[in-house]
Parts: sequence; structure tokens; C-alpha cells
Amino acid sequence: MPIRILHIVTYMGRGGLETMLMNYYRAIDRTKVQFDFLTHRDFRADYDDEIEALGGKIYRLPSLNPFSRSYLGALDRFFAEHPEYRIVHSHLDCMSAIPLKAAKKHGVPVRIGHAHNSNQPRDAKYLLKLFYKRLIARNATQLFACSDEAGRWMFGDADFRVLNNAIDAGRYAFDPAVRGEVRHELDLPADALVVGHVGRFDPQKNHRFLVEIFEKMPEDARLLLVGDGVLRPDVEQQAEALGIRDRVLFTGVRTDVDRLLQAMDVFLMPSLFEGLPVSIVEAQAAGLPCLISDKVPIECKKTELVTQIPLEASPAEWAEAVLSAAEAPRGDTLAQIREAGFDIRANAEWLQNYYLSI
Repeated sequence: MPIRILHIVTYMGRGGLETMLMNYYRAIDRTKVQFDFLTHRDFRADYDDEIEALGGKIYRLPSLNPFSRSYLGALDRFFAEHPEYRIVHSHLDCMSAIPLKAAKKHGVPVRIGHAHNSNQPRDAKYLLKLFYKRLIARNATQLFACSDEAGRWMFGDADFRVLNNAIDAGRYAFDPAVRGEVRHELDLPADALVVGHVGRFDPQKNHRFLVEIFEKMPEDARLLLVGDGVLRPDVEQQAEALGIRDRVLFTGVRTDVDRLLQAMDVFLMPSLFEGLPVSIVEAQAAGLPCLISDKVPIECKKTELVTQIPLEASPAEWAEAVLSAAEAPRGDTLAQIREAGFDIRANAEWLQNYYLSI
């Protein structure tokens, strides 16, 4: 029988950390290690069907609220009713302290806190998150991070391990034939400059600034936005107001990101903060020039395709950099991604052996 690892998440949609988890889940030897998921939403998410097909279990709690007796009671009951879990791995960033504390109370011997971002938005919950992030190391037995910067921000001087946001690199290798197919499917002109982005429509990803950048580009360019989220209607309205809606393609959530990347010429990420984004690793594996803000850790640069630009630079300056980057020839970067340690197979074997050893 395999050992079962309980991964604690918000929900298993097609976001960065969720995609990273699924990359590991698919590649791991499930006769030895099986993943289950404790989620905090009452709806079915994008990866739920695949999780169940792979043999995983999905449990649901109410939305996380550290001040709710109902939530804390449900969390307490869950661990009381499931003593079979000897390893829990939490991916709730600063708020991981709460389920890890409950797991500690119920005697779970291995409790892993995982940092996926190097900062948080300065919203109404910012101070609350800063308070709880200081409690993670107190309630965890091991600490993971997607990058050195994310680990230092989340855990300070505590010891942590970097677990790479690895991908199935071979799936993303550039293929001119696929590029032509996808452009035809999406009705993108064969010779058009296509700027792309993959990510949830939420404040962190800075879509509004991305659209401002694109508005400064030539009229024959196209913008390909892959993903969905609460801010998508606002971004669609912004594109309409700027008179560029007919040149912006909103694909929604897609299962074929590896194919969509083939159709792009430049990948753009002006994020306000990140950990180590999976999408940038995927874009590099597809041979795409990538322009990232200086709020995205430079650790994501695994090839010479990545250029960092100050977030304070104007949309026109960003647009000029996009046009310059687009002149670079598309190449095969598969070997570089693998040499950098970001191919999923070796990483999944390491994580599997780690779980088994502890």
C-alpha cells in the first residue's frame, strides 16, 4: 500500500502551485506514494476529475477563516477523524500556520509548510498574513519553498529546502508545425506579432498594466491572454475602452497551454510579486523570449531568454522591449531546462524518496 500525503490547498484550479502539484502527482510512483487533497472550497475545480482518476481523495472544508469557530471546529474534526495521515504538506502560504497547528495538535509527525510567493499584496489582510507567517516554522517540522527568495521572505532565518517548480519539459519544446496549427485554430494571422501571458486574472498578475503595454504596440500585433479569474471582466472592459478589444484574445482556462505557447512570440509577465512562476519555466522550455518585472525573482531565469524590466518603467518602454525581444530567433532550450534541474522526472523521484525517508 502506498503512503498517502495530504496536500492542503485552497482549491485545485489551474493556477501555478496547483499545476506544479499535478506535475509531481502525474510523475510520482503512485504505487509507493499517493496524494490526497484538503481543499477550502465547496465546488469542484479543474483538476478534481484527474485527481480522482489517479486515485486521490478530495476533502472539503469551509473557506479558511482564523476567527471562525465553525472553520476551526471543522479543521479540528477533520484531523480527529483522519489519523491515517502521517505527512501533511500545506500550500496556503502565510495561512499555512493554521492547518499545521491543527495537525500538530493531533499528533501528525511530519508537517511541511511550503512557500510559493516572495511577498503578499498590501491589502486589508496584509498585516494578518504577516502575523501568521511567523507562526509557520513553530508548527511545521519541515519547510519547502519554490525559490530562495520565497523561502527567505516566508521563513526568515529558518532552514528550508527549495523544491523546483518542475515541468514535463519535453511537452513544451518548440514545434513550428504546432505553431501553425494553433494560430489557425485561434484565427491569429501567421505573420502577426503575438504577445502572450498565462495566469489567473487577479491583482498579483497585473493584467491592467499588461494591457496598457500592449496598447502601445503596432496595430497588427495580437495579445493572447490564457486564464480566468475575478478581474477578467474588468480587463475586457479596459481593452474595449482603449479600442483594442478586437486584437486581444481571451482564451479562458485551457488544458493545452503547451500548445498555446507555440503560437506566441514573446511572453510577458509584469507581476507585482511571484515565487518562481511555473509559467515562466514553461515559456522558456518553449523557446519564448520572456519579459518579467523586477518583482519576479530572477531565479526563474534558466536560459538567456529572460529579461527583467523595472515595474516603474512606462508602458511605452515595456512595449519597446517587447518589440526588441521578438526579433530573437526561436530555438530549442530543452537541454538547458533539464540541466537547470527543472524537468519533472528527476524532481518527482527526489520528492518521492523524501516522503518515504521521513
